[in-house]
Amino acid sequence: MGSHPCFAPAEFAARVAALRERMRARQVELALFDEFEAMAWLSGYGNSENRWRCVGIPLSGEPFFLIRALDAGPCRERIWFADVRTFKDWEDPLRTLAATLAERGLAGSAIGLDLGSYCMPAARFAALQAALPGARFVDLGPVVNELRLAKSPAEIALLRRAAGIADEALRRAAAACVRGRTQRDAAKVAMEAFMDLGADPDRPGPISGGRGWDFLHGHLSDAALADGDIVHLELIPRVEGYGARVMRCVSVGPPPAVLTRAAETLAALQDRQIAAIRPGAVAGDVDAILRDGILAAGLRDSFDNITGYTLGFYSHATPHTSDFTRIFHPGATWKIEAGMVFHMYVSAAGASFSETVLVTGTGAERLTRTPRELIVNLH
Repeated sequence: MGSHPCFAPAEFAARVAALRERMRARQVELALFDEFEAMAWLSGYGNSENRWRCVGIPLSGEPFFLIRALDAGPCRERIWFADVRTFKDWEDPLRTLAATLAERGLAGSAIGLDLGSYCMPAARFAALQAALPGARFVDLGPVVNELRLAKSPAEIALLRRAAGIADEALRRAAAACVRGRTQRDAAKVAMEAFMDLGADPDRPGPISGGRGWDFLHGHLSDAALADGDIVHLELIPRVEGYGARVMRCVSVGPPPAVLTRAAETLAALQDRQIAAIRPGAVAGDVDAILRDGILAAGLRDSFDNITGYTLGFYSHATPHTSDFTRIFHPGATWKIEAGMVFHMYVSAAGASFSETVLVTGTGAERLTRTPRELIVNLH
């Protein structure tokens, strides 16, 4: 039995207890989770899907981890329970799962799954049903994502570290956005900063150039920067998988007056939006502050994206590069709760800003602290 470097066993026990409440409500005797984020949040460990793997949480008794033998050692180092079931790379993991459940008297039980999991396509679910013909399967949906929304103090501490790294990496990367250098140079500086400052090794985040509002996920350019170029930096460092995000735009050479005015307007509107983030606030109302303000200011003809989404634990192996468990949009009726963390972002007229925002008991705290202004590099 191992131990996680950031979370005490009591934290995992609380997470499992919260899950079991949901399981009881759905009359589920065992829950299986195969998405990286869910596995890691419940057990302390997750890995990529070279071979299917899962963590099993029974309604009572010890959990188990099903994993290929090659990865069993790293798994045991991180998880808080002892039962690790393994299979050889060429063996069918579902056969090992069926044997494990038969041993525990759960082969004919009600088994909860997330049928929207990116690791549970239709063919695998059919194979799972064939391997456990006596079981009854219940779709729990994204229950773990829901449970992960309010962060614990230990999780918030990791997000604070990641936010500090985001700010410093942004400062260094922005300084590299000068005449003659390239967006790739800025990306290299950001990645080096991540490693220097203690973040997980990973990509820096979207770095692009543009003029309208839909440039944020553009392609990294190798062209030499020149006066008049705008570089958009969105950095996404993670610490033990917990990711903060910050976005700013850099003007290479003197900025046109229209860009300066747009940046000032965006920052002011987003400041108002962030100030409205507090427990009990309705997400759609918070969204409208920014959305309606930008449209009224004429900075966009349309506003087709959300204005914020959930932040927290992100696997390096996930296909979901953003967590949309909670999003800010015009029809959002969900209410904000203390402990939630969001990436609030805005772009228009060539300008862009974003922040990592923690919901406290009384309001919002901006974890990223980079000055909220257009960055201008004249040299």
